[in-house]
Amino acid sequence: MSNIREQTPAVIATSLFWIILFVAYALFGQRHPQAQPIEIAPPATPAAELVCPETVSVETPTPAPLRVYVSGAVKSTGVYRLPPESLVVDAIEQAGGAADDADLVAINLAHPLSDGEQIYVPTLEEASSPPAPISRGGATIVDSPAADNAPGGPVDLNEATQKELESLPGIGPAMAQRIIEGRPYSTVDDLLNVKGIGDAKLEKIRPYVIVK
Repeated sequence: MSNIREQTPAVIATSLFWIILFVAYALFGQRHPQAQPIEIAPPATPAAELVCPETVSVETPTPAPLRVYVSGAVKSTGVYRLPPESLVVDAIEQAGGAADDADLVAINLAHPLSDGEQIYVPTLEEASSPPAPISRGGATIVDSPAADNAPGGPVDLNEATQKELESLPGIGPAMAQRIIEGRPYSTVDDLLNVKGIGDAKLEKIRPYVIVK
């Protein structure tokens, strides 16, 4: 019994030691909380990159159509609208195509058109036609070798030779041959029946021709 009494102080002292140690550890833990883990966030994406490239659409203005005036040896003279980057050949097609006596070799069919441009298609006989008279000091002068070759007197349409017909203003070899093939003529106005001769051309040659 005496041994128990002798050991009691030691047990109590040991218990107090552990109690004090536990309390000290608890107080130390409250003053120094456990370190929290650090989260590293990814870098922010720029606002420009947030837009999907597929959703960005840039509107390109539609080019305005070209307005071109087509005249001369075409089937339908007028102003036509054509798409951008059109060529002269496209303008002629819009005008119904070239006339039968059109001289397409005299123009560049591959020429690119511009807005407000005029396309004139000449006839096969216009290459040999004299230029328009030039007024100089009140006198009218035709500045062309064709004027020098004009016949001295009226040419009979039913009797004239090929060369005599070619001397007429605006009449070339092909036209002279068609005039010969169209004989006989009753009046000068019958020349309108010849392919390639219209009112304007007839008035040019009227002073130089007769029908006997």
